[in-house]
Amino acid sequence: MMELRQIRYFLALAEECHFGRAAARLHVAQPALSQQIKQLEKDLGIALFVRSTRHVALTEAGRHLVEHARLLATEEERARRHMTELATGRAGRVSIGFIGTATYDLLPRVARTVHARLPGITMDLRGELLTPDLVEGLSAGTYDLAVLRGTAGHEDIRTTLLRSESLVAVLPSHHRLADRRSISLKALAGEPFVIHPARSSMYDRVLAACRRAGFQPSSLMEVGETATLVVFVAAGHGVALVPASVQSLSLGSVAYVPITEDESVDLVLAGRARGSTPAVEQVSAVIERCAHDPE
Repeated sequence: MMELRQIRYFLALAEECHFGRAAARLHVAQPALSQQIKQLEKDLGIALFVRSTRHVALTEAGRHLVEHARLLATEEERARRHMTELATGRAGRVSIGFIGTATYDLLPRVARTVHARLPGITMDLRGELLTPDLVEGLSAGTYDLAVLRGTAGHEDIRTTLLRSESLVAVLPSHHRLADRRSISLKALAGEPFVIHPARSSMYDRVLAACRRAGFQPSSLMEVGETATLVVFVAAGHGVALVPASVQSLSLGSVAYVPITEDESVDLVLAGRARGSTPAVEQVSAVIERCAHDPE
């Protein structure tokens, strides 16, 4: 069985055709080089070099081995480089889940940045997920990272605040309040609401904001995906409250109107408290930069 060291020694001698020069190139003593070559020939059962007092030349078998040895040496170097990239977080695979309201704003920016700065990292991206599903996925190992609203509520999951976002009203463009610069949330009392599902963090936040404004929505239509929620508002099924970043979903038939009340929701980055890889740490840093420095 050939050892990688023997392969390197063989290639150096094959290229130099001189024991002294090959040994100097390898930074080893000449007897050590000679011993390794003899051992390689013994292991293979065939002579690789013709030796004389003044000359070293490859045999036919040696010439055939050169091509294979170069392939092995190239693969070894590639493997070493890949291991270095893995160790420094410049390579690897990272799975990330995104809450629905961050899917259209933060997810594309993260994907572009990682592709440009960390091309050796492969990302599995999942958007339009609910916080309970993201927390469960983190615990089960389905996701390495998750961008969600509120808190994870799990001791094995660490969270980092990414940003706090004001809530804005989404109104059909023909709504009587659509052209206002801002509105009081109470002005939407009596309106039907299009809202994220009851299992979502946004459901509780929206209803709590309405209660603080002194009313309960006249009716609720639960919609799973943020894009669909905005489309339903555009179709006249009701009004909605969403984080300000959802305005990146620009639709001509809706208006985003700030509310005068101080209502906001937190966006956090969650990951497992232990066992994080260098690639996960690199992507975590990218997500934090993208969240703090919006384009």
